[in-house]
Amino acid sequence: MAAFDASRMRAQDRARRAGTRPRSDHTLETALSILRDLARFLTEHRGKDDWALVDVHDVETFLATVPKARKRRLVVLRQFFRFARSKHIVLIDPTRTLIVKEPNGFCGRTLTLDQQRELFRRWTTDEHVHPHEALMGMLALLHGASSAEVRLLQITDTDAAAQTVRLGKRPHPVPLDPASWTVLQRCLAHRKAWPTANPHVMVTKGTKAGRSPASTAYLSHVLDDCGYPPRAIRSTRLLDLVNTMDPKLVAAAFGMDPQATLIYLADHIDPGRLPHQHQ
Repeated sequence: MAAFDASRMRAQDRARRAGTRPRSDHTLETALSILRDLARFLTEHRGKDDWALVDVHDVETFLATVPKARKRRLVVLRQFFRFARSKHIVLIDPTRTLIVKEPNGFCGRTLTLDQQRELFRRWTTDEHVHPHEALMGMLALLHGASSAEVRLLQITDTDAAAQTVRLGKRPHPVPLDPASWTVLQRCLAHRKAWPTANPHVMVTKGTKAGRSPASTAYLSHVLDDCGYPPRAIRSTRLLDLVNTMDPKLVAAAFGMDPQATLIYLADHIDPGRLPHQHQ
C-alpha cells in the first residue's frame, strides 16, 4: 500500500509539472481509506494476511458490504491490484472479471400522485408560500423545468397575450396552464415591490441592484419548505412524459442533445416502465 501510494504521488507530481489535471490529495486519501478497509476486512473476516491470497470472492464480498459505494471502491481496487500485479505482489488480479452492477431502472427519487396533489394545492392555494417557491415548484412539477431554466427566466421571455414562456434552450415557447400562469403573475407582482431594473423574473435582495440572475445556491434551497428537492419534482414529470410519449419527441421539446438524452434515459429510466416500442 505504501508503494502504491508513492507511485500515485509521483504521478500527481508529474501531472502538476506537465500542466495536466493531477489527482487531488482528497482522491489519494480516499483510495488509501478504501484499501485500509479492505485490509481490515480480509484479516478480520476472511482470515487472510497476504495480498497474494485475495480472490474474486473476497473482493465481491467486501464490495457488497457497502453497495452504494461499489463503483467508487471497485475503481480503486482495480488500480491497486493492477499495480500489485505489475510489482509481482499478486499473480492474478482478483478484480479483472468484476463489473459495476448498477440497477437498470430509474434510481432517482420521484413523487407519488398524492404528493403531487399536495404540492399543487400548496402552490396554488396557500398565500403564505413564497412566490419564488411556488413558481419554481409549478414549473418543475407541470412543465419539467430545471432550476437553471427558472433561474435564467427573464421578463422578455414571457408572453402575456399567448400566456407562454421561453425556458432555456427549448425551441418553442411553453404554453402555461391557468394555474401556472397565475403563479407566474404572483411572482411578477412580488418582483414589482422591489425598485429594480434586473431583467429576471426571480429577483432577490442580492440581485435587485444589478442585472445578474439569482444565485444557484438560492435556487437549490428555494423549495426547502415544501420538503421535496427540485430534482425529484422535475424527474417525476420527465419520467411521466417519457413513459407516455416518444423519448425523442421529449428530447426535441426540451431542447436536449439527442445523444446526451439517450445516455440520460439509459441511466435513469426503467425500460420496464416504457411503452414496448421504446424499450
